[in-house]
Amino acid sequence: VNGHSIEGRKDKELEFIIAHRFGRVNTGFEQLFGLDQSNIRFSFEYGLSDNLTAGLGRSSFEKTYDGYLKYRLLKQKKGKNSFPFAVSFFGSIAAKSQKAVPGNERTFEESLFYVGQVLIAKKVNSSFSVQVTPTYVHRNLTAIEADPHDIFALGFGTRVKLSTRVSLNAEYFQQFDKLESISSRNSLAFGVDIETGGHVFQIILSNAITMVEKSFITETTGNFFGGDIHLGFNLSRTF
Repeated sequence: VNGHSIEGRKDKELEFIIAHRFGRVNTGFEQLFGLDQSNIRFSFEYGLSDNLTAGLGRSSFEKTYDGYLKYRLLKQKKGKNSFPFAVSFFGSIAAKSQKAVPGNERTFEESLFYVGQVLIAKKVNSSFSVQVTPTYVHRNLTAIEADPHDIFALGFGTRVKLSTRVSLNAEYFQQFDKLESISSRNSLAFGVDIETGGHVFQIILSNAITMVEKSFITETTGNFFGGDIHLGFNLSRTF
């Protein structure tokens, strides 16, 4: 939904993704239930090989640029050389380019964030898949001294196919360390995938308005069950 799956692009395949998250629906009619506010992210993913994908993105939130690599290490297989699950490695670097408040200037190195993930997934049957994602997030600069530079989290995801073109997805990240400078909460998201030829359209409900790992995993503040829900969508086109 917000995070990556084990899947990558095929060799020489290019994917363009537009992701959009609106404001909280519980802001009411004055803010048109969040539609007056928005965060948008554009990204490109390219298959350097069938097993290695490179990506580059830019988010309006904090004017963040991010780059990442994803490598497919193991594939789930049946038969003679069977293997029960699939494993991919994901690593990213994000840079916050938003101008700092006078008096709180930062260097380029202090604007960097790093994320490492092991993506472990299993296709249980033709309709149901699950994924577990151990995650490490590092920030070079923290807002206050009490904030940890390193945060560990564990992600859980599921996908249920309703038909050949429609599926339901769910995603949750449990943090084991949290920032002290904000009232952070664990990220929870639900999505509906609709495939329409070369496009995939995903409708999303999440308590996170951000779409970069360091942000939605460690900086989400909304209470999903308290109504702090962001409507959003992802739209992708493969070339």
